Amino acid sequence: MRAMVLRQTGRPLVEETRPDPEPGPGEVRLRVEACGVCRTDLHVVDGELPPAPLPIIPGHEVVGIVERQGPGVTAPALGARVGVPWLGGTCGHCAYCRSGRENLCDSPEFTGYTRDGGFASHIVARAAFCVDLAHAPDEAVATAPLLCAGLIGWRCLCRAGDGRRLGLYGFGAAAHILAQVARWQGREVYAFTRDGDASGQAFARSLGACWAGGSGDAPPEPLDASILFAPVGALVPAALRAVRKGGRVVCGGIHMSDIPSFPYAWLWEERELVSVANLTRDDARGFFGEVVAAAGVRTTTTAYPLAEANTALDDLRHGRLHGAAVLVP
Repeated sequence: MRAMVLRQTGRPLVEETRPDPEPGPGEVRLRVEACGVCRTDLHVVDGELPPAPLPIIPGHEVVGIVERQGPGVTAPALGARVGVPWLGGTCGHCAYCRSGRENLCDSPEFTGYTRDGGFASHIVARAAFCVDLAHAPDEAVATAPLLCAGLIGWRCLCRAGDGRRLGLYGFGAAAHILAQVARWQGREVYAFTRDGDASGQAFARSLGACWAGGSGDAPPEPLDASILFAPVGALVPAALRAVRKGGRVVCGGIHMSDIPSFPYAWLWEERELVSVANLTRDDARGFFGEVVAAAGVRTTTTAYPLAEANTALDDLRHGRLHGAAVLVP
């Protein structure tokens, strides 16, 4: 197998050739068709998350074909196309797992962070945590970003409540998917990009946003809720000021720069500030089974050969993309 490997945080990935991995009990081996490049991958590579064992193969938006089953596995079937998301495994017995909150498991496994991910030609995954893609788009590159940008965006939208006016801060891979879902639900989308990013704002409007402006701009109407995908703590006070009384601000990222102090008055009047962590298998079943096709979600992607993973990461780091980057082995 070929793989792009992180051997030291803050350094470029290294291309390696390794023996094909063998699935253990309860695991499957996939031939990777495509793997999205997520901002979380960037946080892993740049060393912005708690240290995890190295070396590691990043990548957790994986679309692949099952080509070998480990002992005890009957599903997914050989030849099936499945997805491998960020949540790679849970303990199944902690208080969170027992109460339907496996996203908060005390002993989780994360694809591309604590177990090898999809920046490779092959991956081994726990069979029970693979995602059924029967209702996903046929094209692997188009599907890959849905496995994290789509799933975490969907979880954020559910946490945001059913308010009509929705703000999206950071119009990248997740927001460009979520804007389509929100419009399908009949909401108004207000998109906030980097200041001066006229191209990004035009992209947001092309996907149905009724207003698009810079992150420092005030929306024309008070918002019912906002979701922050940009990992910029300074946007939290701005988002709180933009929501109405009783409004909610959802932080959707795994990492964010420090949030500056702000007057309590900006939080008062029952405004809420919440975060979203990881995802559950129920999130995936609901999103792929009930939302993607019905909402007519179409991803905007830029494909890169696997060997150009460092270029894809750098393009994401510097905001040179519309939509999502996807690696193709």
